[in-house]
Amino acid sequence: MTAIEETAPARLTPEELRTLFLFAELTDEQLAWVAEHGDVISVPAGENIVAEGEPADCFHVLLSGTLAMSRLVGGDNVETTRTDQRGVYFGAVQFYVVDETTEEYPASVRAITDCTALALPAREFAAEFSRWYPMAVHLLEGLRLGMKRGNHVLAERERLLALGRLSAGLTHELNNPAAAAGRAADALRDKVAGMRAKLAMIADGKIAGDQLKKLVMAQDEFVKKVRHAPSLSPLEATDREDELGEWLDDHGIEGSWDLAPVFVAGGLGVEDLDAVYAAASETTLEGAIRWLAYTVETESLLREILDATTRISDLVLAAKQYSQMDRAPHRFIDVHEGLDATLVMFGRKLGAEAGIGIVKEYDRTLPLIPAYPAELNQVWTNIIDNAVDAMGGKGTLTVRTGRVDECVFVEIGDTGPGIPPDVRQKIFDPFFTTKPVGRGTGLGLDVSYRVVVNRHRGDITVTSQPGDTRFRVRLPITEEPGS
Repeated sequence: MTAIEETAPARLTPEELRTLFLFAELTDEQLAWVAEHGDVISVPAGENIVAEGEPADCFHVLLSGTLAMSRLVGGDNVETTRTDQRGVYFGAVQFYVVDETTEEYPASVRAITDCTALALPAREFAAEFSRWYPMAVHLLEGLRLGMKRGNHVLAERERLLALGRLSAGLTHELNNPAAAAGRAADALRDKVAGMRAKLAMIADGKIAGDQLKKLVMAQDEFVKKVRHAPSLSPLEATDREDELGEWLDDHGIEGSWDLAPVFVAGGLGVEDLDAVYAAASETTLEGAIRWLAYTVETESLLREILDATTRISDLVLAAKQYSQMDRAPHRFIDVHEGLDATLVMFGRKLGAEAGIGIVKEYDRTLPLIPAYPAELNQVWTNIIDNAVDAMGGKGTLTVRTGRVDECVFVEIGDTGPGIPPDVRQKIFDPFFTTKPVGRGTGLGLDVSYRVVVNRHRGDITVTSQPGDTRFRVRLPITEEPGS
């Protein structure tokens, strides 16, 4: 505690104490105890009366002057209250409850002007208070314990609900590539069988060895082109199909309408079919063309299976990154990994098909930061989930990162209707929600605030106007000494 001058004898009389609203209804015996144990202290302007984090030794009552209360947030002192009301109390305000959360002052209180205050020893006052009001103390302890337990249970429920929503989305995301891979595998079985049959037809045509060699070389070239086939617009694809269809018709190949799209999808053109014509005879041309068409289809199906299984692997990796399985709970992290993993988990709700575009503006030069990554992922989940709900299936989600002084910031913005000023003041309060009954617990942003501020010594703020709401999280770059 900052050095404080004490006036001697520095006592208030019971009559003077009775003028303070806290003590107005005390009995003479109780007033006598307060008068005996309460010291009047004088604090010059600019000095701290109590300091956040120091042992909570005294319960204080303001007698004169103006004071300001502040909390340390992200390395900055943020003023929360300023008052000159005589009789307001501060310091060890939960002296009647003894547990680890009441052993330190929860905030700093500074004298704005010269102040005088009554200081009561917290432990002695707690024992006396329990004797005066045993039932009240039990009720207060029960209320506090009940709220603490309730908050814990509901916070866990909030996390489970969020995980459940994301799991449902992940299941959907996994099902799509898995189903695609299954369909491609079934089709591949048929195409391989057809390719074997066409190869037998080529052999029956008594194709010459040098011709077969050329066809195999053409097959290899076709496979290479399929693997690097360009994406075509619908108009470009139609023009190429018409061109290939005419070539096939001119060479007497039946079913050109069926074959042309296969070759176009594989990135092949008229010049490729000309190479096949040069390698095969008139009698074996159709068999060769169809054999090579099966080659293109099988390679396309293999590419589809590979894309699907890669997508599944990426989703599993993102889920592992999101849950932080087999990772240390506290470590130095790249904040972008958690953001990307969380966005993947929201896959079904984000993207063009969902009507919500995603814009990433990442500063990839950011340093690693000390953090509890699984808890930060919960923060990103809560903020993004609220943003998605606010936009109602139409808008843009922007995720931006950068550095301000000794902090990394993550900003998540949406183009929803905005948060009214009266609501904005309450959004971090526990149990406050604007969602219909049963759809929200009101703990998502409360949990986020506690994770960012209490666990990471950071800061979380919000700015909002119609069409532009931004939540900004600041996280320290350096690790707290002794952590």
